[in-house]
Amino acid sequence: MTAIVVLGSTNMDLVAYVARAPGHGETVTGREFRTVPGGKGANQAVAAARAGGDVVMIGAVGTDEYGSLLRTNLEHSGVDTDLLHTVAGPSGTAHIVVDDEGANSIVVVPGANGSVTTLGPGEKAAVAAAGLLLLQLELPMAAVTEAARTAKARGVRTILTPSPVQPLPSDLLDAVGLLIPNEHEATALTGCDEPHAAAQILLREVPEVVITLGRKGCLYAARGGEPVLFPAPEVTAVDTTGAGDTFVGTLAVALGEGRSVPEAVAWASSAAALCVQKPGASTSMPYRREIDAA
Repeated sequence: MTAIVVLGSTNMDLVAYVARAPGHGETVTGREFRTVPGGKGANQAVAAARAGGDVVMIGAVGTDEYGSLLRTNLEHSGVDTDLLHTVAGPSGTAHIVVDDEGANSIVVVPGANGSVTTLGPGEKAAVAAAGLLLLQLELPMAAVTEAARTAKARGVRTILTPSPVQPLPSDLLDAVGLLIPNEHEATALTGCDEPHAAAQILLREVPEVVITLGRKGCLYAARGGEPVLFPAPEVTAVDTTGAGDTFVGTLAVALGEGRSVPEAVAWASSAAALCVQKPGASTSMPYRREIDAA
């Protein structure tokens, strides 16, 4: 099994389903509301565990009811939560609006996630023992950078999802092996809205890039090689909330198993396609048997 450590957020997703998202100052009537365990870190951990990875989650939840639900959800998916700390106060929440096209808008309130500012000896030991480290940007940047540098010092490959997008310090980028932005994040990071050109700019900072393009698939680029565009499976999207995290977690498992990039991307794309056909984030993530059968 692929040994994966995820340092990241755990949020309770508060999801409203609407025909269309409201504009500024506008109120619309929703048709449904759901409370779903989420957070980019937890989502990637669940996706990787369901895909067959041996996953350890590093982060924090609060002392509210959401905290225990978030921990239980991870454990039920097979994620090791020994390093998921409980801190006084509320857990993180994400307030999500999903429209009839499956598109979403999200406001994240960090809560307990904001307490993760550094790594203790146990967290550093877990990172050092991993095969892969998955990072996102819903935790304080200091902890994200410390984890990446710890991984680099021990030869552990780091995959970074730069979301929510923000300027990336050079000491973080120096420790990242694979960067996976979506097309909007790639544009924000480079100032370029053409994916091929954006990828070349990002390759000045990291050795490999995958830019996810939604229904158009994803673009893989590496230093010294030709970029490759991989198409996405054609499906009808119900909710795209967890698609990116499903792709990243599943891709990490495939790469950890030694699969080629084309095979790994195809497998991860199948998992993301399965995810968007169901509502919710972690609740819609497929298991390995479902991905293999797709």
